[in-house]
Amino acid sequence: NCNGMQVCLRLFWLAAVLMLLANAGAASDIDPYKILGVSRHASQAEIKRAYKQLAREWHPDKNKSPGAQDMFIKITKSYEILSNEERRANYDRFGETDENQHRSQAQQGFRHFHESFFFDQTFFHFRQSTRDFADSKHMLHYEQYMNEIVPESFRRPYLIKVTSEWCFSCIHIEPIWKETVLELEALGVGIGVVDIGFEKRLRSLLGAHRPPSILGLVNGRVTSFHRGVVRENLRQFVESLLPQTLVEKVNDNNYLRFLNGWREENKPSVLLFDAAPIVPLLYKLTAFAYRDFVRFGYVEQGHSDTAHVLQQFSINAYAPTLLLFKENPEKPADVIQSRGMKRQLLDEFVSNNRFLLVPRLVNQKFFDELCPVKQFHRRRKYCVLLITGEDEALVSVNAAFYDFASSNSKEVLRFAYVYQSQQKPLCDTFLSKEELSPPQVIILERRSSTGKVLYRTVTGGWNGSDEDKHRLHKQLELLQKDPAYLNYDAMLPELNNELASIFLVQWLNSAYDYLSQMYFDILHSNWREMMPIISLIFSALFILFGTVIVQAFSESGGEKPGKPKANKSSKPAETSPNAENTLSKNFVEVTELTDMTYTSSLVQLKPGHINVVLVLTDASRHVLLKKFAKEVYSFSMSQTIHYSFLNVDKHRKWMDLLLAMALGTRHSDMELNEGTSSHEPDYTGYVLALNGHKKYLCLFRPVHVDDKEDSSRSSDEDARAPRAGVKTRSKGSSRRQTSSTPHVCSKLERLSLWMERLMEGSLPRHYVPSWPDLEYTLSKM
Repeated sequence: NCNGMQVCLRLFWLAAVLMLLANAGAASDIDPYKILGVSRHASQAEIKRAYKQLAREWHPDKNKSPGAQDMFIKITKSYEILSNEERRANYDRFGETDENQHRSQAQQGFRHFHESFFFDQTFFHFRQSTRDFADSKHMLHYEQYMNEIVPESFRRPYLIKVTSEWCFSCIHIEPIWKETVLELEALGVGIGVVDIGFEKRLRSLLGAHRPPSILGLVNGRVTSFHRGVVRENLRQFVESLLPQTLVEKVNDNNYLRFLNGWREENKPSVLLFDAAPIVPLLYKLTAFAYRDFVRFGYVEQGHSDTAHVLQQFSINAYAPTLLLFKENPEKPADVIQSRGMKRQLLDEFVSNNRFLLVPRLVNQKFFDELCPVKQFHRRRKYCVLLITGEDEALVSVNAAFYDFASSNSKEVLRFAYVYQSQQKPLCDTFLSKEELSPPQVIILERRSSTGKVLYRTVTGGWNGSDEDKHRLHKQLELLQKDPAYLNYDAMLPELNNELASIFLVQWLNSAYDYLSQMYFDILHSNWREMMPIISLIFSALFILFGTVIVQAFSESGGEKPGKPKANKSSKPAETSPNAENTLSKNFVEVTELTDMTYTSSLVQLKPGHINVVLVLTDASRHVLLKKFAKEVYSFSMSQTIHYSFLNVDKHRKWMDLLLAMALGTRHSDMELNEGTSSHEPDYTGYVLALNGHKKYLCLFRPVHVDDKEDSSRSSDEDARAPRAGVKTRSKGSSRRQTSSTPHVCSKLERLSLWMERLMEGSLPRHYVPSWPDLEYTLSKM
């Protein structure tokens, strides 16, 4: 019986080993990236283009070689794997194809059975069996994080959830996490899940010690999320990870400068026309992915400053429109228009137009992208390179080369130029053999990533004449008929990086990033994570100053230790009157609402928090602030109420726009844009309770001395416009009444009663679609 059990057990282990070997063989049988000749970070447009070229080359009807049919099958299977995002993700993470997926699942099931029992700190360890499939799909491991996720974070941001087994707090955020993943993953955001119970190295690397927590990863840099786990907060967090200068706001005043920037930036320009007041997150993510190749701008439709540019390019206002410009700023090189912009559509549009028609070679990365290494016979790319200079005498020569490229654009030809002064080692390699001087045209084909090329110098040089163009055209035709036409070979040196900043600038940027990250960690990290740093700081302080302090006390006489005691006993007697004065003055902390504090005090205000804003002028500021502090002092102990004041002399347009959106009032264009009307509403003494999260306000309208019947009712019981309840006055009368102290003080007489109703939640609420931008509504002084 025992022998039979041992035989069965051995057979079981033998079957498991065979299964693992078969699975490994099946997994390594096909590498879709290698077969299609694309990188692991290739877009869908690049994969599709590579598949079409290879399918035409290896189709059995056209290719009669013995292995053509097998190769065609492999190409087709590779495209089926990489064109499906889910199958591609499975292959990237687990190396799974259709042939080995069921065996991989069996292997994982056996591994889970084997790993379900092992000796750790306890006798048995049980894996959590309720893990969501979406989390399993996005699980990260240390090697995968270092080799794939970190390099990929330079093209798209990652949102990473940190969890662990038996984390009951993690269950509460699961519904919001799933909705956020569905939304952001479609936009191009990378998603990751880390189980810190099993990925201890990754836990230490990320600095995540307490689940659940959420991290952001951009450019290899990890940032912690510290707000409430709400879908909108997570979206804003991802948006905050991106650089603020990705997309430039374009209007009638700067659109020509933006489109003509291709000379300095050496990049095409993309303009998005949309009616949204802010740049869509999808467009920002696309700009981040292609920021090394393309410049991005945004034009807000319906704005008064964009009417000319909309008319210039005949933009249809009913759907978002993308225009791509190259060397010609007057005519777009490509256009797409769609009501529902998808990430795949944007990737294909930008990827197909990521180079100028004749770009300048500025670094090795750009050269590798523009002129790739030959992989197959029918996928050859020839690079036509003009070696020239920056002198004004060569401007017409360079323009003639651009004209030639415009009329001879083909898939197999890539045109580019270099400045000899900027890329001297490269130019000397081509010109030294024949002792030529620029301008010269070189036709080359790259044969290896180490720098080997085949090339030929176009005879006769290049002066931009019609004869030169005819000669170059003839030699390109001969090249396509006979690839052996390139008669020289050389090893090219690596190109100089013309865009690299000097060492001092790089050091300053790195120091700034380090200090800002350290400040952010100190401000937001929990104290458990900061204890090692704090301990190190205090140890250094003790080592530096401990000896000095000990010596000072040891050298002092026996009388000196008694003196501090006398000073300590006298200090409370001196400071106690000041403390009593502070308590008796109804002190309330009130900050000014400016464009610097606007976002933190209103737009990003925490859920459940309210900012009570007093509206005043320069003349009434001192009087109204004293009265305001007295009226709201009894409510100042609440942690969810914040107090601010707004100077209406500076931000009258913002008040007009806010009340127009909230209360439905309408002002003339003269009042909204210029603020020069002789009949302006007097907002002095108004109080606004602003809920930044839910986007509503409650309004307190001041009580007037000459209007006794209105003083008995609440200021916000009716939802009428300010001009319906406040008498219109000229600027002169407004200033005279503002200067009257009793009149100004009377405006806040019933504010405490209004505050009681605000705390009860019985005040009417006026909702706004979005908060106006305070920075762009400054009144003209």
